[in-house]
Amino acid sequence: MANFTTGRTRSFTRKPAVCPFCAGKATIDYKDVATLSQYLTSHGSIGSRHTTRACAKHQRALARAIKRARFLALLPYAAVHIWKTGGVGLPELRHRRS
Repeated sequence: MANFTTGRTRSFTRKPAVCPFCAGKATIDYKDVATLSQYLTSHGSIGSRHTTRACAKHQRALARAIKRARFLALLPYAAVHIWKTGGVGLPELRHRRS
């Protein structure tokens, strides 16, 4: 028989979100396409601070690096480019119906 507690809820404390760039695990460079593509959504847009877990300073630097990489044609601008090229290090995408 299972031992269930009724009427009680456990209180969990979340760990504070730590910026991966402040922690030193990653660096921001517009030439590092594999790293930058992790911070793009499946539609090709730049991920929000909530999803990237970056602080404001590094989110601005990340956006600047992604825009530079797009300008140099290292990263796609829109989802249409991702569908045509098959993605650049992005997770598997849904296929469009023709």
